Amino acid sequence: MDMKKPDSTFRDLHKDGLLVLANVTDAGSARIVESLGCKAVATSSAAVAWSHGYPDGNTLPLELLSNTVRSMARVLTVPLTVDIEGGYSHDLNNVSHVINSVIKAGAVGINLEDGSESPDLLCQKIEVARSVANQLGVDLFINARTDIYLKALVPVGERLEETVRRASLYSEAGADGVFAAGMVEANDIEALCQSTRLPVNVLFRENLPDQGELERLGVKRLSAGSSIAELLYGANAAIAKNFLQTGCLTTQSLNAYTYQELNSMMAGASTT
Repeated sequence: MDMKKPDSTFRDLHKDGLLVLANVTDAGSARIVESLGCKAVATSSAAVAWSHGYPDGNTLPLELLSNTVRSMARVLTVPLTVDIEGGYSHDLNNVSHVINSVIKAGAVGINLEDGSESPDLLCQKIEVARSVANQLGVDLFINARTDIYLKALVPVGERLEETVRRASLYSEAGADGVFAAGMVEANDIEALCQSTRLPVNVLFRENLPDQGELERLGVKRLSAGSSIAELLYGANAAIAKNFLQTGCLTTQSLNAYTYQELNSMMAGASTT
């Protein structure tokens, strides 16, 4: 990495070309991804939560999150961005505490999502994040995720318009990027990219256009999300099952878990 501060380096990665992020779970996977030549490392909130036996969905204790971020930052030389879901709270003071903790642990970027809550609430969280970052002297890259497509929050015919509207709101609130999770249609992606000054981030899906097409459409960031973790946990289960049955290690018949299967499994563990 060059002599720029990590925060300015990460910001610059959104200016030219397509930033591809193979989202990680822990310090080991972060180090592996960096060794493959990635220019930045991003967490998956779901993968981090699952690694501690918690479901995705604002349930991970802050101490575990902060320790995970700190362990990643210790082994990395490239910028680290952290998915903090909805800030793990709707109380702005709590959100401020979370953001303060992850920045001090080593993050120079965050994802903040709206989920099914009002976009006005996410605007407030973005403003809080900027205030905290400024106090700490970090040029934090705030990636505002909207779940309009991912969670089907409005009827199909209204999704693009509502995503564009929210991108504008989040931009005015101080966001640096917009993450249209679940958007896969090329026409929608291109329309969003043309409608906003913010770098557009999309989430891997089987029917998403390829990297070259995404770059042509104007996308600046592609995230794997929890897909890598889903595959790895599925492989773990298949290999372990075969070993328990036969005493042998084999890589045959490996299948990914689904997001829903892993989240349900961890939800049951975290309540016992």
